[in-house]
Formats: sequence, structure tokens, C-alpha cells
Amino acid sequence: MPVMHSVYRHREAGAPLTDLAAYEAASGYVALKHALATMQPDEVLYQFHRSGLRGRGGAGFPMGRKASFLPKDSPMPAYVVCNADESEPGTFKDREIIEHNPFQLLEGIILAAYAVGSHRAYVYIRGEYEHQARVLDAAVARAREAGYLGDGVCGSAFDCDVTVYRGAGAYICGEETGLLESLEGKRGQPRLKPPFPAVAGLYGSPTLINNVETLSALPPIIDQGADWYAAIGPEKSPGTKIFSVSGHVLRPGNYEVVMGETTLRELVYDLAGGLRPGHAFKACWVGGSSVPVLGEEHLDTPLDYESLQAAGTFLGSGGCIVMDDSGCIVRASLRLAHFYRHESCGKCSPCREGTNWMEKILQRVVDGDGRIEDLELLESLFSRISGKTLCALADGAVAPIQSAIRLFRDDFVRVIEHGSPRPEPMTEAAVA
Repeated sequence: MPVMHSVYRHREAGAPLTDLAAYEAASGYVALKHALATMQPDEVLYQFHRSGLRGRGGAGFPMGRKASFLPKDSPMPAYVVCNADESEPGTFKDREIIEHNPFQLLEGIILAAYAVGSHRAYVYIRGEYEHQARVLDAAVARAREAGYLGDGVCGSAFDCDVTVYRGAGAYICGEETGLLESLEGKRGQPRLKPPFPAVAGLYGSPTLINNVETLSALPPIIDQGADWYAAIGPEKSPGTKIFSVSGHVLRPGNYEVVMGETTLRELVYDLAGGLRPGHAFKACWVGGSSVPVLGEEHLDTPLDYESLQAAGTFLGSGGCIVMDDSGCIVRASLRLAHFYRHESCGKCSPCREGTNWMEKILQRVVDGDGRIEDLELLESLFSRISGKTLCALADGAVAPIQSAIRLFRDDFVRVIEHGSPRPEPMTEAAVA
């Protein structure tokens, strides 16, 4: 079993951390008070950069470097936006952070705002997270009452407030520029970049956008020190990462592991309880549905950015979807193609038309009317979609299907020649 470290505050006993007093008793807001009393904004920003923290939303870009891109001499106000849309299939970690530890997220947002000179922050939360949005609304109100938000945060000269904004359930609004468009009241579609949000983001102003897990990691970095965080895990992928494990495992859930010290096998078998008796591992989308799929030969891959990239996939959002040998990789590919076709905003022709044709071809294969030539047709289609659009949705639609054909080509050929098996239901008897 890997050695566990946690960058998230936990309730030892008594009231849950949704209670402000309980969060304060767990050293909550100590980092914020320390930063406001003893550190200049540039010093806080340098701690973020020195920690090596990489964005946990999917791209893995260094958080401190991203924050440093905001211009210091802009006449426009700066904004901090927390991406809580979390619409990547298989990912549910941010939901749990908000539901059980909202004050740590708020503390991280305020620290980020102080570091980049912002006095207004927004949390863009997906519309389906109504319960979590209410928890966050209550936490914002309580923090404001206690002086952690509003004018003179913690008695300092720094003002900062947070607004929770509910989205309407569009996958594309998880992309940062589509999110900004939606936050401004427009249709959620990606923008042409450059300019990047750091220079011209929300309302044309410098904007820092990070997701829930990333911002929640900031208070411990200031509290314990950047060197403490950087020493956890490998040099290029420091810290811990929460993986949302779902699919054919006995203990699905969120698991926080040390980057690079935990393998995919340990995550699936030691933490998530392994597979149902009588079944073998077949495939795994380790970073959410939009990353290349991995097979059994990749089970001993360490879970960090570089190792997973070397294995041919990406860490992504950490939504680890596990499939055992009862599943059909072809049907799974069709399901993904349907999702991305449905969620394409339609702005870019390669994505709008390409995802539609991907679904049609795979549907034909699953229906028993497929031809071997369809595999070559799909490969030809992939090159006309990937890398040809404003945002990464098209790339995410292609990656899992293209990798599935390459890794499990025999399965596709078998389905074309003999038809697709119906998926096996996961009954209580199968689990027992």
C-alpha cells in the first residue's frame, strides 16, 4: 500500500467541516491570516510557483506560472474564477470537496485573489450540483459574517468577495473560455486564443481560472510551506491527487494518493477493492473519459503526469473508469462517441460534423452492419477532427476511441464479424 499524505483538512471528531468553528479548529484560515499579516502578494504567488503545484483540472499546467501571467499594470480589474463545473464523465472529486470541506476551497480562492491582486472571485458550479451549491452558498455567507470575505478581510486592508454562479449543465462550459462566456451571460462556446484569459478573460479583464482541487491545495502550501508540498511525490509532479474511481470495482469512491508513489494497480486493487470475483481487468480510462484508454499491461504505471504520458495517456481530471472482462470496449466507445457528439457546442465544423460521423460509424458496427473498412474510415476521420478546433473537446472525443481501436483492435474485428455481446448486468449475486 502507498504511504498516504493529505493536503485536505479532515474532521477528527465533533462537527463536520461545513461548520466554520470546526474548520477553524482544524487550523482553518490560519494560512490566510498568516499571508495577509506577514506576506506581500508577490511572496504568496512565489510560494505557489515554488511548490510545483500543477492544475488538477486536466491540463496539468503549473498553477503558480499560470497566475504569474496576469499583468500587473492592467487598468482593468483582475478576477479569480473557480471552475466547479466538473462535467468530465467519471469525475466526482470536486463535488465531494465542496460538499464536505467548502471553507478550504474558499480560503484557497481568497489566497489566490490576494496573490494576483483580485478583489472579486466567482465559483462557476454545474447546475446539477444544486446541493453542493447550497452548501457553498451557506459557507460564503458564514465566511462573510466572520470577516473572511468582504471589506477588510481578517482585519487587513485587502477586500475580497465571492459569488457562486450556477451553470446549466453544458459539458463545454468546463472549458475555461466557454465557462467565461457562460459566466458573462452568453452562449457557452469556446473563444479563439490568444488572447488567453490571463490577459483578457472575464469581461475582458485579467483572469485566473483554476478548478476546485487546485485552489483547495493552496492553504496547506502557505500553512506548511512550499518546500513541504514540493517534497511530496516526484519533482515534476509534486503533491497528492484525488482519483475518482468508478466502474467494475468493489469500492468505488474518491481516493487521495501521492503522485508517483502509487500505481494504477494499487489504486484499483488495494484502494478500490479490486474487481468482482471471477473477472479480470480489461481496460481503464484513468483520467476521465477524454483520455486514451489503458490495458492490463499498464497496471504497474505510476500515477503521475510523466509516467502516464509515457504509457500513452494523460492524468487528466483523475476520473478513473475501470472495466473488467465482462464489458465490451466497442459498446463503450460508442457510448463515448454519443456523449461527445451530444455535448459538442457546434461552433467548429470538424467537431460538429466529425463527432456525428464517429457515432454513426460505431453505431453501425454495434448494430452488426459494420465492415473491416470502417476501422480505416474511423482512422481517416480522426485526423480530420483532432487538433482542428478551438477547444480540446474534439481531441477528447477522438483520444479514447482511437486508442481503443489500436489497443483492442481484435475486439472491434470480432464485433464486426460476429456481432456485439450485450453487457453483463452487475447484480448483487455477481458482487457477492
